[in-house]
Amino acid sequence: MRALLTGFEPFDGAAVNPSWEAVRLVPGVQTALLPCEFGTSLERLRAVMLEYEPEVVVCVGQAGGRADVTVERVALNLDDARIPDNAGEQPVDRPVVPGGPAAYFATLPVKACVAAARKAGVPASVSHSAGTFVCNHVFYGLMHLIATEFPQVRGGFVHVPFTPGQVLDHAGPSMPSALVAEALTAIVTAAVMVRDDLRLTGGSLH
Repeated sequence: MRALLTGFEPFDGAAVNPSWEAVRLVPGVQTALLPCEFGTSLERLRAVMLEYEPEVVVCVGQAGGRADVTVERVALNLDDARIPDNAGEQPVDRPVVPGGPAAYFATLPVKACVAAARKAGVPASVSHSAGTFVCNHVFYGLMHLIATEFPQVRGGFVHVPFTPGQVLDHAGPSMPSALVAEALTAIVTAAVMVRDDLRLTGGSLH
């Protein structure tokens, strides 16, 4: 199956974004770099989906403070930005898609994806909150595109921790990009191979 992985450019003054650092290490998939902007990120995502015609799409973003790789389950129709994006935009209480559903579930087998990452030796868990910044914006936008334009595609979102270099000056969890890439490889493989998700409890709102 054709798989597309996306990561984000750095934001909020950072030199790197761990999502892109890991995504570009994953073999055998198409990759795309998304702007960390509310206005253009979904335009770019739609364009690469049209170009590559993937069957599975996994968007990846940074979740500083989280200690493991987290596979997101729910995308909210809400933009509520704590900080401005890279274009200086800071929406508050605004829908991602006016008139769209309140939320979408990922169509990936999220628990099987987590189990695959753990089997590969990488800490991972299910998350029930992708926040309300550009990550959630892209996650919701992806699922809306799938619902309205790309019904043959399965998709979802994965959050990854800081890289070690991002926490040199302050204490906090981190994970090397190569290890994150191993988790993403396992997650994509599970997304491609598994149709019926595992019946397990688990998940956090962070």
